[in-house]
Amino acid sequence: MFEFLPETLRTILAFVVVLGVLVFFHELGHYLAARWRRVHVDVFSIGFGRALTSWRDRRGTEWRIAWIPLGGYVKLHGHIAPEELPEDQRTPERPGETFHDKPVRDRAIIVAAGPIANFILAAVIFALLAGIFGVPRGVTTVQAVGPGSPAEQAGIQPGDVVVSLDGRGVSRFDQIQRHVQPRAGQPIEVALEREGRAVTLTVIPAIRPGSEAAPVGILGIQGGAGELERLDPFSAVAAGVVQTYEMSAATLAAIWEMLTGRRSAEDLGGPIRIAEVSGQAATLGIAPLLNLMALLSISLALLNLFPIPMLDGGHLVFYAAEAVRGRPVSLRIQEYAYRVGFALLIALFVFVTWNDIARGGIGQWVSGLLGG
Repeated sequence: MFEFLPETLRTILAFVVVLGVLVFFHELGHYLAARWRRVHVDVFSIGFGRALTSWRDRRGTEWRIAWIPLGGYVKLHGHIAPEELPEDQRTPERPGETFHDKPVRDRAIIVAAGPIANFILAAVIFALLAGIFGVPRGVTTVQAVGPGSPAEQAGIQPGDVVVSLDGRGVSRFDQIQRHVQPRAGQPIEVALEREGRAVTLTVIPAIRPGSEAAPVGILGIQGGAGELERLDPFSAVAAGVVQTYEMSAATLAAIWEMLTGRRSAEDLGGPIRIAEVSGQAATLGIAPLLNLMALLSISLALLNLFPIPMLDGGHLVFYAAEAVRGRPVSLRIQEYAYRVGFALLIALFVFVTWNDIARGGIGQWVSGLLGG
């Protein structure tokens, strides 16, 4: 897919498609929840800046496609109370369809609907992949064991099937990796199936070379390719929901490990890395690109739920405080919180962009110039 295009154009096009779909579904969640809670939507925009094209539907909502494809937004009618706006910016209100006049429950539902839509999108994509292309089976079979590795020392052999780790069942090799990586130097109980009989061993993961500052555990085993099994519609939907939950939990665990210093923050990526990975996935076909889109949709949902002012999660914190106190948080406190949140987001953007440049294709190109 897109492999006939030049690499740079392919990367840009894949990035725009992936980000556009994710942002559209996120804002669609806000839009549909607003319609449900009877709040008018003034504008639904994909992208920022001047509109390339726009139209107005019969309900009066203006739909836009803007020329900067780095996000989007839904403008809710009366999202800001009139007393908070300068007099020349106030517009006539639509009785019964104004956001700030709705109960705190309705406002929270509308705000939370964006991240929820991204979770649903991820589950739908995973379900489609399971139903159309299939899910891997037999991928916990050990294909090779590294000489002198912790796995060899513990007695794991090629052909063994990993059944569970510390009592937790596993069905995919990435589940084994996620369990082992944060447990360098810690004993792990590995339940295996070997030639039809159960075997239980204790393995102590070694530290992956180069990760001494933030140790990453490895066993020294390699999984087989496995086979793909197409699921019926009901099983595919269940698999999509389960995989969305597992990937969400794994993402949160990885973030916690970064915050606690057990994993390097260099793994964080931003727009440049997303663009590069999107371009690479586009050359591999529709399935890898859809899988990447589902993973990014989960990341977008989780990021927006962080309790940082300016994000959906920050608004939900204010609404929770309003529900407990019986009145909104003061405008002064909200203003200071938004300033702090804005500073945090800018700092995060600068950090991940630096990671993208230093560790991605751009960094390698600059290093090649300097080395030459």
